[in-house]
Amino acid sequence: MADSLKIRSAGECRYDGVSLGEVMMRIDPGDVPTARARTARIWQGGGETNVACGLAYCFGMRTAVVTALVDDGIGRNIENQMRECGVDTSNIMWFNNKGEGEHATDAKGTISNGVNFTWSGKGVVPSITEYYRAHTAIRELKPGDVDWVGLFASGVRWFHTGGIYTLISPTSADVALEAMRAAGAAGAVRAFDLNYRSKVEPNKDRARANNQKIVAETDFLVGNQGDFDDALGETLDREVSKDEPFDVWLEVYSAMLKRVAEKYPDLKLIGTQLRAALSADRINWGAVLYDVAEDAIHVAVTRENVEIADRTGGGDSFASGVAAALMNGKGPDEAVQWGAAHGICVQSTPGDVSMVKQADVLKEVKRAMTGGGVSALR
Repeated sequence: MADSLKIRSAGECRYDGVSLGEVMMRIDPGDVPTARARTARIWQGGGETNVACGLAYCFGMRTAVVTALVDDGIGRNIENQMRECGVDTSNIMWFNNKGEGEHATDAKGTISNGVNFTWSGKGVVPSITEYYRAHTAIRELKPGDVDWVGLFASGVRWFHTGGIYTLISPTSADVALEAMRAAGAAGAVRAFDLNYRSKVEPNKDRARANNQKIVAETDFLVGNQGDFDDALGETLDREVSKDEPFDVWLEVYSAMLKRVAEKYPDLKLIGTQLRAALSADRINWGAVLYDVAEDAIHVAVTRENVEIADRTGGGDSFASGVAAALMNGKGPDEAVQWGAAHGICVQSTPGDVSMVKQADVLKEVKRAMTGGGVSALR
């Protein structure tokens, strides 16, 4: 039951989960590519903060985010959306736009809130995201800016950050490392999603050097198949062709996971979501969870040829689903099913964050495990 995680009880903690990372406003043009769009929907989302939103909204857990925003309409819109999910936003560092004080900017956007335009794609035309994040407030965060000791002293069961945040500025990896060490000292489970983005850091050597330090302080590591190479420098012993059966791939992949666990002895669990894109809106989806102490690989039911609405946030939702299951006393065999189910449910709705509840996740677990249909019915 992954007892090695030693998750603190809910009764002794203020928060079930805390996430550190970037959060952006997403402009979503719906079914029209961005270049031809004339109307759009507004969402909020971030690779790390999506986990806090999922834990709060879907699983009813007490969560908070640590991030930085400019105090303007965009920043307050982002905050309001997170509050609607049930997330505590009292730990946001606000930059005023009056140019006054240490955390300040001007009204000209010298420091700004991050914005991205994300079109979900359709059929053979892939999803496209275009970022405007070069001068965001979260890039200004540096070690010493957050009272991590005070935050974790209030009681935190699960702390999450990720590889997007760690590479976003020259100081972000140091902030993440500071937070991970404080979390470990306070007895919180430390989770890290490799989540490599070449648009954030094209230099893989720099990404690997930063992430290797942080993974050494991690209990639960998450990443898709490519992340382990791109973000950590770990490769499979041999390439597995698409024609080879899943069991062959799993054997080769498991060998890599065991090697990672040996290199980073603090690791207790390693999770991977498996997404094979058949088109922009149809995927095969699965997941595996490696329990290091038991030397056991737990495999979620694979969902084949599933129609989705929006692939953004699927991996973050896998991470929050696993975390929720474990904090609810489930073992890794059930946790991987919760993670995979939450991930596919979130991809079935628009936006970055969860729009489903725990009952929906459990229904999807049951449906998948009993062999129910997966393709959308029209």
